[in-house]
Order: sequence, then structure tokens, then C-alpha cells
Amino acid sequence: MTTPAKTTTAAPATTPKAKPTKTAKAAAPKAAPVKTAPAKATKPAAAKKSSTKPAVAKKPVAPKVKLEKPEKVKKPKLVRDSFTIPKVEYLVLEALKQRAIQLAQPAKKSELLRAGIKALAALSDADLRTALQAVPAIKTGRPAATKAV
Repeated sequence: MTTPAKTTTAAPATTPKAKPTKTAKAAAPKAAPVKTAPAKATKPAAAKKSSTKPAVAKKPVAPKVKLEKPEKVKKPKLVRDSFTIPKVEYLVLEALKQRAIQLAQPAKKSELLRAGIKALAALSDADLRTALQAVPAIKTGRPAATKAV
């Protein structure tokens, strides 16, 4: 009885030489892993590094003091609204804007309205009633569109 010859080791030697592929080149260095030094050897090396540096006198560090931040003032929530106003009173708003510019205090329409609200809020009840009676009531809603002929 004869035993079959091992062909697994002889197979690469009998094959024709092939060009090495990229995977073969990359695999070659990985085949032989590099052993690292034991952990005990790294500790004395680290100690040598720290001992080779000259000792530097450290300045005393003052404790960090946290500055108190001022409390944030929350901005008031704004409300957008629309309303109907007679053209005559709208022109009064424009005239008030021009007066504010002459006083070196330019103002927007919304600022004028807010100033008027503050002025009304400062009035007594009797004066507020008198001011409200001086303003005629108008129909609410959008004005009717005029038809072009």
C-alpha cells in the first residue's frame, strides 16, 4: 500500500509564476505580526521621559471664580394684528411721524400707536371716557372694494 503524496505544499511550487496582486502585497506584512513589549517595560520608559525634562517651577494657580451672569430679560411676545382706520386719522399718523423726525426722534407707526396707548392708559377714567367719545365708531372689517367701470 502506498500513501498518497502531499500535494498541498508542492502545488505552489509547480504553478507558473504569477504577478503578485495588491492583496498579496498587503497580506505579506500582516502575516508576520510584530510583538509589542510587555506592559511592564513601558512604565519605566515613561518614567525616564519625565525625569529627563528639567523641573519647572509652577506658578500657583488662583481658584477660578465664576462670574454671575446677569439675569436675562425675556423679550415680550409680540402680537401681529390688523385694523381699519379712517384715512383722515391715518394722515394724522403720518403728520406725527414728521413731527417726531423734526424732534430728532424718528418713530414708526407702531411706536406712535404704542405711545398713544400708554398716554391713554395714564388718563383718569373721566378723561379716557371723554377721549373715547371724541372718536366716532366705524364699521369693522375690510373696506368694500370700489368697482372700476
